[in-house]
Amino acid sequence: MIYRNSVCIYLRLEKEDGCPRQHFGFVWRWRFLLFPNFHSTAAQEKRKRSRFSVLPRRLRPPLRRYKSLPISKLRKWDSPPRPPTSAAMLCLTSSSSSAPAPLLPSLADRPSPGIAGGGGNVRLSVVSSPRRSWPGKIKTNFSVPATARKNKTMVTVVEEVDHLPIYDLDPKLEEFKDHFNYRIKRYLDQKCLIEKHEGGLEEFSKGYLKFGINTVDGATIYREWAPAAQEAQLIGEFNNWNGAKHKMEKDKFGIWSIKISHVNGKPAIPHNSKVKFHFRHGGGAWVDRIPAWIRYATFDASKFGAPYDGVHWDPPACERYVFKHPRPPKPDAPRIYEAHVGMSGEEPEVSTYREFADNVLPRIRANNYNTVQLMAIMEHSYYASFGYHVTNFFAVSSRSGTPEDLKYLVDKAHSLGLRVLMDVVHSHASNNVTDGLNGYDVGQNTHESYFHTGDRGYHKLWDSRLFNYANWEVLRFLLSNLRYWMDEFMFDGFRFDGVTSMLYHHHGINKGFTGNYKEYFGLDTDVDAIVYMMLANHLMHKLLPEATIVAEDVSGMPVLCRPVDEGGVGFDFRLAMAIPDRWIDYLKNKEDRKWSMSEIVQTLTNRRYTEKCIAYAESHDQSIVGDKTIAFLLMDKEMYTGMSDLQPASPTINRGIALQKMIHFITMALGGDGYLNFMGNEFGHPEWIDFPREGNNWSYDKCRRQWSLVDTDHLRYKYMNAFDQAMNALEEEFSFLSSSKQIVSDMNEKDKVIVFERGDLVFVFNFHPNKTYKGYKVGCDLPGKYRVALDSDALVFGGHGRVGHDVDHFTSPEGMPGVPETNFNNRPNSFKVLSPPRTCVAYYRVDEDHEELRRGGAVASGKIVTEYIDVEATSAETISGGWKGSEKDDCGKKGMKFVFRSSDEDCK
Repeated sequence: MIYRNSVCIYLRLEKEDGCPRQHFGFVWRWRFLLFPNFHSTAAQEKRKRSRFSVLPRRLRPPLRRYKSLPISKLRKWDSPPRPPTSAAMLCLTSSSSSAPAPLLPSLADRPSPGIAGGGGNVRLSVVSSPRRSWPGKIKTNFSVPATARKNKTMVTVVEEVDHLPIYDLDPKLEEFKDHFNYRIKRYLDQKCLIEKHEGGLEEFSKGYLKFGINTVDGATIYREWAPAAQEAQLIGEFNNWNGAKHKMEKDKFGIWSIKISHVNGKPAIPHNSKVKFHFRHGGGAWVDRIPAWIRYATFDASKFGAPYDGVHWDPPACERYVFKHPRPPKPDAPRIYEAHVGMSGEEPEVSTYREFADNVLPRIRANNYNTVQLMAIMEHSYYASFGYHVTNFFAVSSRSGTPEDLKYLVDKAHSLGLRVLMDVVHSHASNNVTDGLNGYDVGQNTHESYFHTGDRGYHKLWDSRLFNYANWEVLRFLLSNLRYWMDEFMFDGFRFDGVTSMLYHHHGINKGFTGNYKEYFGLDTDVDAIVYMMLANHLMHKLLPEATIVAEDVSGMPVLCRPVDEGGVGFDFRLAMAIPDRWIDYLKNKEDRKWSMSEIVQTLTNRRYTEKCIAYAESHDQSIVGDKTIAFLLMDKEMYTGMSDLQPASPTINRGIALQKMIHFITMALGGDGYLNFMGNEFGHPEWIDFPREGNNWSYDKCRRQWSLVDTDHLRYKYMNAFDQAMNALEEEFSFLSSSKQIVSDMNEKDKVIVFERGDLVFVFNFHPNKTYKGYKVGCDLPGKYRVALDSDALVFGGHGRVGHDVDHFTSPEGMPGVPETNFNNRPNSFKVLSPPRTCVAYYRVDEDHEELRRGGAVASGKIVTEYIDVEATSAETISGGWKGSEKDDCGKKGMKFVFRSSDEDCK
C-alpha cells in the first residue's frame, strides 16, 4: 500500500535479546513505518502515534515479541526484504515536493536520462519521484515511462524474469529476489528507452561520431552537452582565439552545436590545431574548457604546470595508421602482463608507445603471456596519478605519443598474438577544473551535470568527482567512450578500475566485507551504477563477443561475473585482490615457520563457483611508493650486492629467489582462472615505483624498468625470468587454468606442504625452510606413471638441482575404489616424490598410448612441453631428460629459448 507524501521504509525485527531471528531459525517478520514529508513537528508526532492504524491488520507487528532496530541503523541494512504485498520496494513518492523530479525533463519528446522510480538511489536521503511500486509478481508486464510526464505515453515491455538463472547457480540469492527484480527491471527499462529514442545501444554508443568535432558533408560540426552554459563559442588557433564569428546554438536538451563550412575544400579547423569551448555560465563569467569529447590534448612541456589544450585530431588519410593484423582469438585463460607505457623504458624519462611496441612487446611474448593490459592510456594531467585521475576520456595520453602511435602499438601486439586490454576509469574523474571534465560543473544541479552534486558527487579519499550514472548524456558519454577505444584502437577488452566504488554508495570506504549477502544487496547498493555496468557489458559483448572484461572489485559481490541475461552484472573476470594482501602480510609480519598452509589455500581458493577470477601475487598496487615489490621484500638491500652469479648466493638470496618463484607459481596454479603479473616483477624487479613529484624532487629514478638487470648474464634475475617464462609455457601446454578440476588433497601444517591437482597436473609445494622429504606420498586421481613437468629447483631457474627429471613415478592404489574415506587424503591413488625445502614441482601423467605422438608434436621455441629442461649441464647449451635449452641470445631480452628433444635422441 503506497501513500502520497510519504516515505515507506522497512525495519528489520529482532528478538528481545537483540539477536537477529535468522540465528534461531524463525521466519523473519517485517513492519513498516510511515514518515510524513516532514511538515510540522506536531503533525509528525501525531502521525507517529497512529502510524500502525493505517496498515492492514495482517501487516501490524506483534509488539509483544519484537522490537525494531533504531532508525540510526537504517543505512547499515543489507537488503530490502520480501514483503507480503506488491509494495515490496522502498517507495519514495511525492506529489508536491520542492525538490526537482530526478532525471526527468519536462520536454515531451525527450527520453528521460534515467528510469522513474528513484533512480536507483534507494536510501533514506531521497528525492521525489513519480508514484511507482515494486512489481509484486516477478513474471509481469511492466510499464516504462518513455516520454515526459506531460505526455503520459507509456511503452510496455514484456519480459520473462520469473526465475533468473543465477538462482539455480546459487539458491541463496533467491532470498534477494526483490532486489534483483528491481535492478533487472531498471536495466530493461533503460535499455528500452535507449532503443526507442536512440535506435538501440549500438547507435547510442556512437556518440563520438556526433559529439565533439567531426567532419560531415563538407563541413566541420562541433557539439557539446553543456546545459548550464548561457552562451557558447568555439575558439582556437583557427580563429585566433576569437569566437565572435563562431557562436554556438543551444537546443532544448542543453546541447550546443555549430557547423563551419570547409574553406576552399579544406576543413576550417586544421588537423593538429588547438581548440577550446568558450562559454558563459549562470554566474555571468566566461570560461574556457577543453571539449569533453576531444581526442587529443597537449601541454607545453617547457612550462612547469602549463595547462592542457584540446587538439583537433583529424589526420589526412596518408597519415592515418591502418591496422594490418586481426585480433588474436580469445584464450581459454588470460595470462595478463600489466604494463605502464610511460615507465617501461630504462632511461629516466617518459617512454613512447612506439618504444614500448618495439622493445617491450617482444619480451612479453617471449615470456609466454597472451594478453597485455595497458595502464594510463586515457589522458591525465597529473602523471603521478598512475593514470587514474582522468581529465580527457577520449584522448590518448600525449606524453607517450599520438593516437596513431598507440594504434601502432596495438597492431604490433596483435601481430605477436597478444590481445590488448585497456585500463578504463569510469568510476570517477579528476577534479581538475582547468583541464578536465570537472570544468563543465559550474554549480548547476545534478540533472545538468556529468556528476552528482554535494557529498555524493565527491570521493573524499580519491579527491575526485563521481559520475551520475542515471543521466542520459552521462550514459551516452561513457558507453561511447568504451566503443571508441574498442572500434578506433582495436582494444580487445577492458579492465574496469574502481568497481567497488561504483557498486556502493559508501564506495567501500571504511567498510569491511564479510561475505554476508546482505552487505551486497541493500540500500547501500548503487543501482544506477550497476545498471550502467550491465549496459556496458551487454554492449561490449554484443560488439565483440570475444571481448575480455575484468572488474577490479574487492568486495566480492555475487554475480558480478555472471552474464547480464542471467541476472548478473556481466563481467568476465574479477581481480582476486585478497591474494596479494595475504602475501604482503606474510612477508612483512610472519616468520616462514609460522606460515599457515590452510590459510594460504583458503585465500587462494576463496572465490565464487562459476565466477572467474584473475589471480596475481603482485600488481602495480603492491610496489607503489611506500611499499616494495615481493622480491625486494624478500631480499631487500642484498639485491644491491648479492645478485651476482659469480659468487655464492647468501641465505637471504637463496630464500628470496626460491620464495619468489613459489609465491608466483602457487598463485597462478591455485588462485584463479587467469593470471596477472606487473611489468618487471617476472624477473624480481627491485625497489618500488615512485612517479616524479614534488616529494622526490621530480625524479624519474623509480619510474622506469631496469631491463639491463635481466639482460646481464651474470646476474641472478635471469633465473626468476626463466621460471616465469616456464610456468606460463606450462599453462599454455596443459591449460590447467581453464580446467574446472581443482582438488587440494593435503595442507600439512607440520611439514609445511601443500599438494593439489589442477587439470591434468599434480602440484607439490614444500614451504618448509630446511626439511627435505624423501618418498613423500602424494595423492592423485588417475593411476599410471607420472613425471616432472616443471621444477623450481632446477639449476636453470637458480635452484640446486636436487629433483631428478628422468625418474618415473608409478602410482599405487589407495583403499577401496569409490570409497573416499578409505583412500589416501581422499585420493584413490598415490605416488612418492622427493620434495626439497622451498621448492615446487608440477607432475604430469604420462599417456603411454600417445606418448610418442606427444613427443612428435613439439612446441616451437619459447614453450615447454611434456619433457623437461636440463639442470645438470653447465655449458652454454644444457641437455638432459628430453630438453635442450639454449642460453645464447634469448636469455635476457627475449627470454630463454626452449627446444623439445625426444628421449630417443638422448639415448643416441
